[in-house]
Amino acid sequence: MTSVRAKAALGATLVVAAALIAAGLAVVLVLRANLTGQAGLQAEVAAREVATQIDRGVAYYRLDLPDGEDSPVRVIDEDGRVLAAGEDVQAMSLTPSGGDDGGDGDDDEPRLRNGTATVDGKTAEYRFAAVRATDSAGETVTVYAGVPLTTEQRAVGTVRDAMLIGLPVLLLVVGCVTWLVTRRALRPVEGIRAEMAAITASEDLSRRVPEPDSRDEVARLARTTNETLAALEASVERQRRFVADASHELRSPIASLRTQLEVGAAHPDLLDVPGAVADTVRLQQLAADLLLLARLDAGERPGRARFDAVAMVHEEVARRGAADRLPVDVNVTVAADEAVDVVGSRGQLARVLGNLLDNAQRHARSEVSVTVRREGADEIVLAVADDGPGVPEAERERIFERFVRLDAARTRDAGGAGLGLAIARDVAHRHGGTLTVSGAPGGGALFELRLPTAS
Repeated sequence: MTSVRAKAALGATLVVAAALIAAGLAVVLVLRANLTGQAGLQAEVAAREVATQIDRGVAYYRLDLPDGEDSPVRVIDEDGRVLAAGEDVQAMSLTPSGGDDGGDGDDDEPRLRNGTATVDGKTAEYRFAAVRATDSAGETVTVYAGVPLTTEQRAVGTVRDAMLIGLPVLLLVVGCVTWLVTRRALRPVEGIRAEMAAITASEDLSRRVPEPDSRDEVARLARTTNETLAALEASVERQRRFVADASHELRSPIASLRTQLEVGAAHPDLLDVPGAVADTVRLQQLAADLLLLARLDAGERPGRARFDAVAMVHEEVARRGAADRLPVDVNVTVAADEAVDVVGSRGQLARVLGNLLDNAQRHARSEVSVTVRREGADEIVLAVADDGPGVPEAERERIFERFVRLDAARTRDAGGAGLGLAIARDVAHRHGGTLTVSGAPGGGALFELRLPTAS
């Protein structure tokens, strides 16, 4: 059984059936106990009336005994002889003493038992009460009086039959109502499933599943599904733009390199070796950037190595050395004997710092600086500043998009492919940090890389 509606209907029906059966048994048992108790009380009253007559010294043949059909009575001595009996009472049989549910042998306490009696040739079940009495001769006798259980049996039978008839009908109603309610509740789910199947078949991620007006779990499921589709559409669109931009960026250096090689093959004296090397280096760098972005998009997590961020900054600045257009001023406000450790990939974070320095070197007029400071007990800030034209406030988020180059950096040789800052922010986020840009105090751009320190 694969239908949720069928499972819900069957489950509800079984639960209701179990509850009704338990409740029905309880009702029948309570009803039987109450009716049996009433019959026992009536039998006790009848037995005590006869016992009272005997205690007063009334002779057995003069006892006023009730009608045999209404309440069969017998008076029996200790030897088991019948001293008196009601009219038409022909036989009386009680259950064994183990069924005695009243009294403890005390003369004043009646003993109640079930049994049968034959009155006027008809045998029926009765509830008997046994009461002791003492006659005028001082002999102790036992008075047995019974009340028929026909009323109790008829009432219990009527209730039982009503339950046996009504239970299937009630269970059928419960099953049908549960089926209809569940069907109505799950109808939006089927709409969501059908739309998702259509989206999968058409590969059109701009479509959305219908959202019901209700505020239940199904409506939240639909909203979450649409949010997932929107994120997936944005991701696919970003991936498509990435592939198109990457193809465009790769096409230019490859075409240039091919042209130079073809010219060199036809006219060796015209071969521009430095230009070919520069295009090859640029192509290599672009391929490395694209490969890193692909790994980041695939969810590659940084390593868990622990290293000193201050030492990394000094080593990266020293490694660049004379290759930089302008000298880099390093300002560390952390105490010399205090290690500022971070956890992650040293190579990727060094790449971030290198990209920020490349950007600063490209735009600075005369000064590039790196500042390392702590903020609070669990954060370190690496700030790279230059004295160039800065980044317009409207463009400060767009420059972190892939393949974005502002007008001042449109030339590929000077401005790169527009991937450095995008890579830097992605790496920062994967290390639990942030990368933002603002205006430097002395003019120019100020990039701040914030990273959590190792605990």
